[in-house]
This record gives sequence, C-alpha cells and structure tokens, in this order.
Amino acid sequence: MTRETLRSVARPAAPTFSPLYRQIKDFLIGCLERGEWRPGDVIPSEGELAQRFNVSQGTVRKAIDEMAAENMLVRRQGKGTFVSTHNDPRAYYRFLRLLPNDGIAVPSVSEPFFCQVVEAAPDVAAVFGMAPASPVLHVKRILRFAGEKVIFDQIFLPAEAFPGLTLELLRAGERSLYSLLESDFGVRMISAEEHLRAVAADEECAALLDVRVGEPLLQVERTAYTYGNRPVEWRKGLYCTRNHYYHNELG
Repeated sequence: MTRETLRSVARPAAPTFSPLYRQIKDFLIGCLERGEWRPGDVIPSEGELAQRFNVSQGTVRKAIDEMAAENMLVRRQGKGTFVSTHNDPRAYYRFLRLLPNDGIAVPSVSEPFFCQVVEAAPDVAAVFGMAPASPVLHVKRILRFAGEKVIFDQIFLPAEAFPGLTLELLRAGERSLYSLLESDFGVRMISAEEHLRAVAADEECAALLDVRVGEPLLQVERTAYTYGNRPVEWRKGLYCTRNHYYHNELG
C-alpha cells in the first residue's frame, strides 16, 4: 500500500452539512409522520414553532415554504397553515394527469372489481424493498370518465400497511382511493414518480376497456411515496387515449 493510499484511508470523511431550515423541515416532517398533526389539522404558528425549536421565525417560514411547495402543507390566507389532505377536493386528482380532448376535467368514477392478498412478484417486491412472495394487496379497477371506460388500473399495496382493506370497503362511498387510505389507514401519499410507455392492448385489457386487441394504449407505472420517501403503492395503469390525453405542466 502506498503512502498516498494510506493518507486517503486515514483521512476522515467530510461532515455533511444541512442548513438549519432543512433541519427544522425534518423535525416538522417527523411530527407529521408520528401523527402529532393529522391531515387537515392546523399546525402551530410560525412564532410558536420558532419558540419550540429555538430558531428565528424566518427559518421556520423557509421550512414551511418548502413543505408547502411539496404539497405537505397548505397555507390559507387569514386561517393559518394546514396539513395537506386527500379529502380536499382540490387534491382528488393531483396525481391523475388525464384530460378529455376539450381540456375540461370531469370527475372519474372508480369501479373496483378485485381485491386480494397475493404473493409479491419480484418486480413488485423490489419496489417495496421486501422479499419476493411477501404478502401484498392486489387491487384491480376501471376508471370511467363521463361514462367511458378509460383506465384499467392494477394497484399493489404492502398488506401489513392496510389490514382490513377489502373490495367491499373500496366500493363503499364516493371517496377517492387516496382519501380512503389516508382516512382509514393513516397513510398519506406525498409524492409519486411515473414511467410512461406505449403498449398494445392484450385480450384482458381490450375486454375491460372495450377496445380492440392490439389497439395502442398508454401504460403509466406509478410509485407513490409517503413521509420519509417510503414507497407504499405501485400501480400499472393502462390508459385509452381515443378521447383523452396525458397532461403535465413543466416549469
């Protein structure tokens, strides 16, 4: 081993530095994760939080601004800052980017028809960081827009995080899926990433979406994350784009 190698081995790693507002942000996320403030709750004022953490109000404000930009918190003029919730109608379609050709959004209607605990296939297990064949919930549903079958979703959830989730529960009421998971199981989807590709309809999805076998569809694979960047949902959606298009705003 050379002297230079010895020096590089002996040299301590440089300490990582996190700005103070980021540390406050991490504390606040920890409060959300522990359930100190539930979805829809108002959080303490910036002044109260500054006192609690013994920092300036400006530092707290910067942390809250970043969390609001990431849709974890919502500022309401004259009312305070609230924990974001999927029960807010403005959040119903936050992750759904499909619009009719006229660009006017219409409510979707969810028609779940399958919900069972199954063994995780290797690709699903990899998403959740679990061993293959671990128990996961497999949900299948159709989404209709203005009566038209537009999306066939296959959704996978870690079974241990959603005990008691049944087809009957999915069919009850008019809540969105994410609203149900948040209200009944305390799991809130914070962010998501998607992979898109064009595919041809196979026999199963052709029958479910009333399209021809081989007709082009848009396949959207989505992983959704809760606090701590923990993956808690993976889905594969097949979108019929005859009368709809995928819309995303960049900037």
